[in-house]
Amino acid sequence: MAETPFIRNFCIIAHIDHGKSTLADRLIQKAHLVEDRDFQDQILDNMDIERERGITIKSQAVRIPYTAADGHDYELNLVDTPGHVDFTYEVSRAINSCEGALLLVDATQGVQAQTLSNMYLALEHNLEIVPVINKIDMQAADVKGTKKQIEKDLGLDAEDALLVSARMGTGVDELFEAIVKRIPPPSGDTDAPLRALIFDCHYDPYRGVVVHLRLFDGKIKKGMKVSFMYNGSVYEVETVGVFKLALVETGELSAGDVGYIIAGIKTVSDVRVGDTVTGADNPCAGPLPGFREVKPVVFSSIYPVDSNDYEELRSSMEKLKLNDASMIYEKDSSAALGFGFRCGFLGLLHLEVIQERLEREFNQSVIFTAPSVKYKVRLRGSGGASSPGGAGSLGRDGGEVVMVDNPMEYPDEGRIEGAEEPYIRAAVITPTEYLGNIMTLCVEKRGVQTNMTYLDEKRVEIIYDMPLSEVLFDFYDRLKSISRGYASFDYDITDYKPTELAKLDILLNGKAVDALSQLVFRGNAYDRARQVCERLSEEIPRQQFKIPIQGAIGSQIIARETVNALRKDVLAKCYGGDITRKRKLLEKQKEGKKRMKMVGDVELPQSAFLAVLKTKDE
Repeated sequence: MAETPFIRNFCIIAHIDHGKSTLADRLIQKAHLVEDRDFQDQILDNMDIERERGITIKSQAVRIPYTAADGHDYELNLVDTPGHVDFTYEVSRAINSCEGALLLVDATQGVQAQTLSNMYLALEHNLEIVPVINKIDMQAADVKGTKKQIEKDLGLDAEDALLVSARMGTGVDELFEAIVKRIPPPSGDTDAPLRALIFDCHYDPYRGVVVHLRLFDGKIKKGMKVSFMYNGSVYEVETVGVFKLALVETGELSAGDVGYIIAGIKTVSDVRVGDTVTGADNPCAGPLPGFREVKPVVFSSIYPVDSNDYEELRSSMEKLKLNDASMIYEKDSSAALGFGFRCGFLGLLHLEVIQERLEREFNQSVIFTAPSVKYKVRLRGSGGASSPGGAGSLGRDGGEVVMVDNPMEYPDEGRIEGAEEPYIRAAVITPTEYLGNIMTLCVEKRGVQTNMTYLDEKRVEIIYDMPLSEVLFDFYDRLKSISRGYASFDYDITDYKPTELAKLDILLNGKAVDALSQLVFRGNAYDRARQVCERLSEEIPRQQFKIPIQGAIGSQIIARETVNALRKDVLAKCYGGDITRKRKLLEKQKEGKKRMKMVGDVELPQSAFLAVLKTKDE
């Protein structure tokens, strides 16, 4: 294996808000990739939603030229990564295309939950880890304490940690030298058959799919015919280049390079993130190991507000899937909302981001149903008939086990013997003063404590087993507010455990609205039903007749709210006279309202669906 000595491929990994994007900004500024007058903060975050929320959602690659102290010119390929737990898949894709990682630790916050999990992710791929302590200019910075945490919690040598202030630009020159000296160059054979990994893509409306590649072997040139190994499709390369904020054409990429190709690909489904690209005339022996399979944990259905926009939504979903490989979807339909898609997400923030991207980037008006997790439902031991919930396996007593994530596919109560829900191992690292309130929150969310470790005199790590469904709605927000933003949270899916599951139906004017149905823990069903009914009563506009809003489990009504009717004052013209005249007019009005209620339809505004997703504290 030959080495390409003057290339370095590295990523920046850290917990959320530890300064990854700011450090990337300083590296880009030092390399003069952009004029000062054109510079803006979070320059690699090219989505409006990223700037507004101050978070990174998409990994972004950029090539930074650097002349080192040894006089050689180096090409540094940087991938800036997200820090939120919902975007770990983006981080894993970035790590797959690098040889080293800058592990950023905030000097004011110390080692936090995602710092640990991202470091383990990098170690799995044998990356060289360079610890970097950021925000040393802050008054609250505790460099000495942070070094202790790096040694104790991460097991890294803190003497090698670089001290940096990304905001002020302090220590960035030393960081450049450390990247060159400590991160190994990529190995690969430029004369071997082409082997390149697709680590990302995006769609250009004029040029088709732009494929982001990391080359491990061989070369790729303009005019060359390439094959995608996943489905065997062949294309001729029209443009080859690298990322220097803008797409810069180079004509050729060779082993070790990170860049892009454009090959007039209009069929979006031909390109798959994690696929291997090879030469059509001289293919390589086998594909590169791809990324780990995506395991969505939150499921929700998306419908267009206007059912005529279904085809446009389908096209938008295809293009979005190209840019966000962690989203999965399949066709779905609802009696209330028509045709749509059942989607899987990596978390609630991921769901919110997809919704905003569909609305902003693709101008789609969409409605999301209440999020759910995937439950195992065991049917009674008749065995025979298959449930609509999907292909089942046999349970211990011969009954079928089906996976259900959609309330519409939930079997009849009489057929169900038992249900299991997914559990997570939740790790929370918090300052000790917030410990009591956080433990109360975890117990409220049906968590069972399995471990508690004092990391030092000020910080403690607590481990809880808790149902994933309890984390969906407001756990993360409440954790942040209880701890004033200092607690950090990370989780792994563990296994399935028995639960008491119920299907909560929402009835409007006596009719069940399938898009508002939810699968809930039976013990929380009353609170959830009351909350949903209250939300809907605030959102549904008043009609000429009373609208009852009811929450029901089976035939049992467990919550109710009423939207009062708009009433015309029919007694206004009736002044004086006998009381029977007034009574006659009121009875006539009552009959009209009754008849109207039988034939009247209740239109649900889009805001009503969004209101159901909100928590009681919002």
